[in-house]
Formats: sequence, C-alpha cells, structure tokens
Amino acid sequence: MSAMDEDPRLTGEHIRTVDGTNGTVTLVGVVHDHPASKFRARTVVSRRCPDVLALELPPVSLPLFRQYARDERSPPSFGGEMSAAIQAASTDRVVGIDGPSAAFVRRLAGTLSEEDASRETMRTVGEGLLSATKQALACRVAASVASLASVRIEIDEPAVYDTDWRHDPGAQAADERQYLDRARSVLDVLDPSEAMRIRDSTRETHMAARLDDLRKEGDVVAIVGLDHLERVAKRLDDSRD
Repeated sequence: MSAMDEDPRLTGEHIRTVDGTNGTVTLVGVVHDHPASKFRARTVVSRRCPDVLALELPPVSLPLFRQYARDERSPPSFGGEMSAAIQAASTDRVVGIDGPSAAFVRRLAGTLSEEDASRETMRTVGEGLLSATKQALACRVAASVASLASVRIEIDEPAVYDTDWRHDPGAQAADERQYLDRARSVLDVLDPSEAMRIRDSTRETHMAARLDDLRKEGDVVAIVGLDHLERVAKRLDDSRD
C-alpha cells in the first residue's frame, strides 16, 4: 500500500514500515476510538494480510477485544480500532504488546534502577502500574463473564468526536488532525513528569522489543497510538543495527 493513498485517512503521517532481515513491520498510528483511525486500522490490516497482528494492549486484555471483533457490524460497536483490526485480520496470531505483563514489569523495574529514580517517581510509577493492571484485569473478567452469559460488556465509555463513520473521509481526517493538534498543543506547554517520561519510554522500548521478536514469525502489522508511532518505529529500526 502506498503512503500516498488518495484516502486522506491513509497517509504517510500515520503509517511507518520498518524492514528487517526477517519480517516487515508496518506500524499504524491511531487515535483511540476515532472513526478515521478505525478505518485506517482495518484497511491496513486487510490489505497487508500480516502473519501477526500486534496491538497496543496488555496481553491479559486481549480476549475481550477478540469478543468485540465477533460483532456482525463492521467496524464493531465496541473496542475501537483494536477490535476493528482484529475483525479485519485473516491471521489467528493476534498478540498484545503493551504492559502490564511480567516482562514489562521487569523492564520497568530495570529502568527505574538504571535511572536512580527518586522515591516519589517510583511511587507515582507504581500507582500508574497498579491502575493499568486493574484495568487489564477488569477486561479479562469482563471477557469471562461475557463468554458465560453470551453478552457484550463495555469497560470504557467510547470517546466522542465531531465526526463519525457517516462523514466523508476528508471530514474524518480533518477532525482527527484537529484533535491531535489540540492535544499536542496542550502537551507542548507542559513539562512531562519524570514518572511519565520513564513510563512512556519503557512502554515504547517494550513494544519495539516485542515487535522485533514477533517479526521472526513473518510480516507484522502493529496498531499503536499516534503519539508512540515515531519513537517505536525508531527503536525498531535501531534494533537492526
């Protein structure tokens, strides 16, 4: 697929391809629950037909999104771009590459030690990890309950934007861009805390390492947040050296 695709939701701004001696990794940047991102995720997955679909999700959360993907509607009603990507995939090899997981916790602990993090930073990072773990476990419990009761359970309220799937591609792409610009303008005037910097850096390093390992199985499409796209791609590219 060319980065110059005529559809404005499928531009080089949102997609990175990292070749390697093993499989090729295609990174797809998304904004959670945005209609343009749902379209991008399912379209790239459908066109690339990867051997492995990797998602910015904790592994323990994955069963819930697999259930969402079984929706007869396309894209699915729940699960945003992640369930849309699963629904579009022809492969059964679908993995979560984000934390929390045992490997992620080990990496995070190592980073905190290497950086000689303060007690305050360690406390803040620990609280964030606990919150993320509770959320991931809630997804797993919801998947188990939904499977037994034959119902769908929504964990998070879907994000609301000024466009939806009924709007034309140009309107969706423009709304997504405006949302990103607003979010980044806010971040630009704020200094990220040490805890936030360590958390994000560890997540991106962890995801890149997982992708580097997964591409040994063949071609990979990875769905990641747009704010992580460039840095994960760079880490993955650096791993070839």
